Amino acid sequence: MRRATSAQIVIKKFRDGFLPYEGGLIKEAFEELKHEVSPDLVLTHARSDLHQDHRLVSELTWNTFRDHLILEYEIPKYDGDLGAPNVFVPLSESLCQRKIDALLASFPSQAGRRWFTEDLFRALLRLRGMECNAPSGYAEAFYGRKLVAR
Repeated sequence: MRRATSAQIVIKKFRDGFLPYEGGLIKEAFEELKHEVSPDLVLTHARSDLHQDHRLVSELTWNTFRDHLILEYEIPKYDGDLGAPNVFVPLSESLCQRKIDALLASFPSQAGRRWFTEDLFRALLRLRGMECNAPSGYAEAFYGRKLVAR
């Protein structure tokens, strides 16, 4: 497995739940980003995500980085919009725990929500691990709409 030599995470501040109403500002932020970076891999929300902010980010990601490798991730939540992903990345148990710890630490605004729990994240990783027969039993899953084999 090839390891990334560097990573860059870009986080902008916009009001939660209001992205569709601030579309112009969001689009400008994406256009600026396009001129600042040319990533090998872009991770974004799944296009089928029912949360309005997530849908807009996915749409703008595809509009902005159309010539890049984009993998869409899923987020468990009340909307019940989990689907059938087609790209799986097996995770070791230790990496699984690091991912869960990072999720819980990185999104304090979600703390206390009934679906934002360690056991739920582990369950989803376990389900995806079962679906791809991961050696550890855990995997992260993505949706790959357009993959180019080289």
